[in-house]
Amino acid sequence: MSEEILGKVRELLPALRDRAAEAEELRKVPPESVKALQETGFFRMLQPVRYGGFETHPLAFYEAVRLIASACGSTGWVASVLGVHPWHVGLFDVKAQDEVFGEDQDTRISSSYAPVGRATPVDGGFRFSGKWSFSSGCDHATWVLLGGLVMNEEGKPVDFRTFLLPIADYTINDVWDTVGLRGTGSNDIVVEDVFVPEHRTLSMLHTARCICPGQDVNPGPLFRMPYGSIHPFAITAPMIGMAYGAYDVHVGATRERVRAAYMGEKSVEDPFAQVRIATASNDIDTAWWQLEKNINDEWEHAVAGTKIPLELRLRARRDQVLGSARAISAIDRLFESAGGKAINAGGPLPRFWRDAHGARVHAANDPERVLVLYGKGELGIQVRDGLF
Repeated sequence: MSEEILGKVRELLPALRDRAAEAEELRKVPPESVKALQETGFFRMLQPVRYGGFETHPLAFYEAVRLIASACGSTGWVASVLGVHPWHVGLFDVKAQDEVFGEDQDTRISSSYAPVGRATPVDGGFRFSGKWSFSSGCDHATWVLLGGLVMNEEGKPVDFRTFLLPIADYTINDVWDTVGLRGTGSNDIVVEDVFVPEHRTLSMLHTARCICPGQDVNPGPLFRMPYGSIHPFAITAPMIGMAYGAYDVHVGATRERVRAAYMGEKSVEDPFAQVRIATASNDIDTAWWQLEKNINDEWEHAVAGTKIPLELRLRARRDQVLGSARAISAIDRLFESAGGKAINAGGPLPRFWRDAHGARVHAANDPERVLVLYGKGELGIQVRDGLF
């Protein structure tokens, strides 16, 4: 099934590439692109089999994301974010899964995980309120995953949970107006004192330990993979895809470019251009190969039913943030080598440059906070972090 979906995704790339400028103009992914991706089966790749999903190897999903983002960065970003959420819902209580996928197996879910919401325990669940930014693809979704803190009677936080809400319980504020990832429609979500039943919440403590209620009905290896790898790599995979897309555009243009400022020198013969291409390609390939290595190593443990070592999970996060950095570095190097025409706003190379730099500021790409955890682990200092 994975190869079939990947084949269909490849067939879509020219159309997605043609709609990249339209996505920027609309400030969201065109509905035609979302519909076409749905028809390939892409959004079901990480969805539980019990709800019509395919539970593919995560690498197949990331490969599809990489391809999509190589055609349009914003579309790849939204596809990755919306596509990873069926996996997260699969970790919730089966009652929540039934509510999301029971009547419509093509239900899409957006998110904003920052713990800016506030929840007060009440009989059977929580009263929940807050305002969240950056809910990518929310215009194409009818449910949302939101981060929030559970407060005790003294007003102090006692738990960090993810809350799952239907569209009737929240409002979308159209505020998205950016220089990068402009086509992602990452608008604000507002929730005003709604009731969220207990079964539609999931503690990050359970998520970090890879022990969640959804595993009772979704026993496959996919749902034994760690949140701290699956979700962050869903942020890095589209960035690597953007870098591959920028690389292809740049190499194609360089083959045809003549540099007037250098007495008609052909860029293809410029040794400095050749070095930049070689260095950029190494950065991109290294980022992707490390993603493959880490996910495959974790997958072996998930298939065997053995605990994924903390050392491996820390290594995966180390390579994830550095993979994002390598993608950015490669795109910057290509952009610098592309000449004055690279600053034309409507071109594909500056669009990849803008989108990648927009993606860089996502919290999952904060390198110092992740790298210090790896350093602590190597030095024998106990790692205390919600994702590990």
